[in-house]
Amino acid sequence: MQIDATLKLFIEQEALPGTGIDPAQFWMNFKTIAEDMAPQNRALLKIRDDMQAKIDAWNTAHRQNFDAEEYQQFLKSIGYLVDEGADFLVTTENVDVEIAKLAGPQLVVPVNNARFALNAANARWGSLFDALYGTDAISIGSNKGTYDLVRGAAVIAWASAFLDEAVPLQNMKWSAVNNKTYIIFVDDRQWLGNGDGSYLLTNNGLHIEVKLNAMGIVDVILESALTTIMDCEDSVAAVDAEDKVLVYRNWLGLMKGDLAEEVAKNGKYFTRKLNADRQYTDRNGRSFSLHGRSLMLIRNVGHLMTNPAIVLDDGHEIPEGIMDCMITALIALHDLQRRANSRSGSMYIVKPKMHGPDEVAFAVELFSRVETALGMKAGTLKIGIMDEERRTTVNLKECIRAAKDRIVFINTGFLDRTGDEIHTSMELGPMVRKGDMKAATWIAAYENWNVDNGLKLGLPGHAQIGKGMWAMPDRMADMLAQKIAHPRAGANTAWVPSPTAATLHATHYHRVNVAEVQAQLKSRAPAKLEDILAVPVVTRPNWTAADIQAELDNNAQGLLGYVVRWVEQGVGCSKVPDINNVGLMEDRATLRISSQHMANWIRHGVCSKAQVLETLKRMAAVVDGQNAGDVLYRPMSANYDTSLAFQAACDLVFKGVEQPNGYTEPLLHAFRLRVKNGEPMK
Repeated sequence: MQIDATLKLFIEQEALPGTGIDPAQFWMNFKTIAEDMAPQNRALLKIRDDMQAKIDAWNTAHRQNFDAEEYQQFLKSIGYLVDEGADFLVTTENVDVEIAKLAGPQLVVPVNNARFALNAANARWGSLFDALYGTDAISIGSNKGTYDLVRGAAVIAWASAFLDEAVPLQNMKWSAVNNKTYIIFVDDRQWLGNGDGSYLLTNNGLHIEVKLNAMGIVDVILESALTTIMDCEDSVAAVDAEDKVLVYRNWLGLMKGDLAEEVAKNGKYFTRKLNADRQYTDRNGRSFSLHGRSLMLIRNVGHLMTNPAIVLDDGHEIPEGIMDCMITALIALHDLQRRANSRSGSMYIVKPKMHGPDEVAFAVELFSRVETALGMKAGTLKIGIMDEERRTTVNLKECIRAAKDRIVFINTGFLDRTGDEIHTSMELGPMVRKGDMKAATWIAAYENWNVDNGLKLGLPGHAQIGKGMWAMPDRMADMLAQKIAHPRAGANTAWVPSPTAATLHATHYHRVNVAEVQAQLKSRAPAKLEDILAVPVVTRPNWTAADIQAELDNNAQGLLGYVVRWVEQGVGCSKVPDINNVGLMEDRATLRISSQHMANWIRHGVCSKAQVLETLKRMAAVVDGQNAGDVLYRPMSANYDTSLAFQAACDLVFKGVEQPNGYTEPLLHAFRLRVKNGEPMK
């Protein structure tokens, strides 16, 4: 293999020392795996392309006479839809309790940003007072300027009422408690012990620390982000060896426990590190500790992309998913020796964008090969399956079967899943408006189908059933009102965009006993395959010109706002203002749905390419204005012909039909590499 010198130096001088693995043996094993499995990887991608071509042809031929039953039979005939086998139960072993037994929030964070990664890892515990006072969760008073006594009182009242519900007292309300009060719990088992001036309590498996002084409750500390996905994929812009080494180096710091970052806050500088465990005394006076950090998973890239960091002997770049697996697993050996992250001795790899059971089986084989190469115990590498492609959704049972002794995670994700929905059925007709998509028949069936399969196949006790991201980090009142739907739907985790959001979302898991919900859901009628396959096309569009233009404006503005940072600054995840200046936590999934939606409307004459280009130019000026305060920002509207970011956004739309499964990565990587290689921009 031809290995980039930067990557080779990192592996040999930073990642390998302390693992007991010889560098020459590591590279030889790596080369063998890559040479054996890269052709398999390419063959799987060709199957995707062949299937899509057949679906496009069938949809074109049946655009005017679509029959749902005939369509289902067609999908079976091409191998897109496989027959389900006999029932089974998953058998994954050595899974940490945060995944196997507990229900709580899950953070997703770009691992190439050390500050974000440390904040997320330390978000296992969070102040409810801070989360309430510092966000719009409380509407009384102001959180700007000096401390607002009225707002502070409202925060204490909110938290006290929460405690009355989660850990009720027999003899009083929590609002009357101080550090001298004698209290009696309705359920004495909820009191686990004491901290420094605090009670340590538990409810639904989660911990609550109530801090007290003579005046009353000083703070309520909630166990918040039980798990965090350190992301190498959609929230990260990593296109070459330099970028990948940054990703891997931060993961190494997390696994060795020595990652640190200098942080400036309010004019002061300090070093942020991983939190220590929290110390308590039980009811009998004995000392014990609770884990101080979120259990860390890592999301590797999927099967599609390659990376120039390593070139194989046949001239092909290495599949990035193979490289991620080998290197992130190598790095995890440092934690497997320490047992500081996973006390059960496992490593958790989330695999995105897999299409069907054969691709899951390929990932499982890769995991097994890597375990052997690194001297790991068989089954150490666990897999999280992201249910975000329609071919995985409709074959979810068989996907889980392919990983039944390794699976620790299934989840749903609206944006990527919708992007694939649009691309798969691109030729059938114009799609409904993006805002109407959430009310489409397939969405509810998809969400229920995921939970139904997870419960039927025995994931509780072995694996998480997850739900998607709350994308508006500044709208916590809305999140508190709406995101409780996720535990009520039987999900024992759901994604949040910040540590603050994790603390607030944690209150939902105190109010909803997910285990009880799951037990009830097992008896409901399962979701129907025919509903999942109900394509959200509009037979006779009756949108007004204003409706169409508003949809294009919304899609174009969101697309440009994210692309410009990705291409020109290498920022893969950021809070991007939408067309109404509401900050949305965006990653690549946003681009996929927006670009595919516009490509679909052009394809079916809802709008013209000229109209979309005019919209993109007009929205580029809007995005330029929204980024006017960024000294690193280069306006797109100054010269559309030389702005690589603007050209990338145009290609994502106008070449959207031909992109593999509608993915944005190939074009984004190509344009980002042009920027990194110094292509001049005026």
